[in-house]
Order: sequence, then C-alpha cells, then structure tokens
Amino acid sequence: MKSNLNRLLKQAQKMQENLQKVQEELANITVEGTSGGGMVRVTANCQNQIINVVIEPEVIDPDDKDMLEDLIVAAVNQALENAARRAQEEMAKVAGPLMGNLPGGMKFPGL
Repeated sequence: MKSNLNRLLKQAQKMQENLQKVQEELANITVEGTSGGGMVRVTANCQNQIINVVIEPEVIDPDDKDMLEDLIVAAVNQALENAARRAQEEMAKVAGPLMGNLPGGMKFPGL
C-alpha cells in the first residue's frame, strides 16, 4: 500500500513539473480567430494574449464604425476561445494519464 502511495506521489510530482513546462510553452502556441469571412483576423497565444490583429481595408468604413467594432470583438472572442480550448488540450496531454488514477476525480490547479 505504501509503495503504491509513493508511486502515485512521484507520478503527481512529475505531472506537476510537466504541467509547469506546458504552461510556459503555451506562450509560443498561437491560434487565430476570424470574422467577416476572414476580413478581420486576430492571433492569440494560449496564455490569452492577443498577438496580432489584421483588418482588411475594404471592411474599414468610417460611416459604419459599429460594424467594424463588432467584427473585431467577434474575432477576438473566437481567438480567445480557440486559445482556451488548445491550452486545455495541451494540459490534458500531461494530466490525462494520472487523472484516471486519482480517487474522486481530484483536480489540479490550472486545469
């Protein structure tokens, strides 16, 4: 019993180290969100930071500022949703094998 507990604790420690490494790597993983048929493109990293915004000139209409603002918001939201989903996938790759061994569906911070 004690050896099983020690093994589990070692696995948990290793997983935590791996999770920390993945969290650092998330800054280098980028995703994109688009709106207006690709007229507005937003790139974000998986730490929910906006990296780049591209707005095609034909969507810039001084008489329809509200439409452009809506397109930007939609693209940013999509990029952030994609980033959150990708970050969760990356974290699950590390945490997945051990999570099945934990009683009561224990959760680790950051997951």
